[in-house]
Amino acid sequence: MTAYVITDVAVSDPDKYKNYTALSPEAIASAGGEFLVRGGATEVLEGDFQPGRVVVARFESMQAARDFYHSALYTKARAEREGATSHFNMFIVEGV
Repeated sequence: MTAYVITDVAVSDPDKYKNYTALSPEAIASAGGEFLVRGGATEVLEGDFQPGRVVVARFESMQAARDFYHSALYTKARAEREGATSHFNMFIVEGV
């Protein structure tokens, strides 16, 4: 079943964050994933959630999403992201 990695980010150091955004596309693609959303305007319709930068990537399965997260390429990208965000929330959800 298709799985989506959803991320909510508050970027605190845009210059440093550029290093992460330069590396993450290759990590996602190498695990068979693709970006569906990468930033853009958001609008809260209900609740108190105030999203920052929202990213959604689609993978063929939960395992493929896990493989992306634990890959050497994404481990390198995460290291580059260190100190560039005030929060970084990421989770996987199955969907159609």
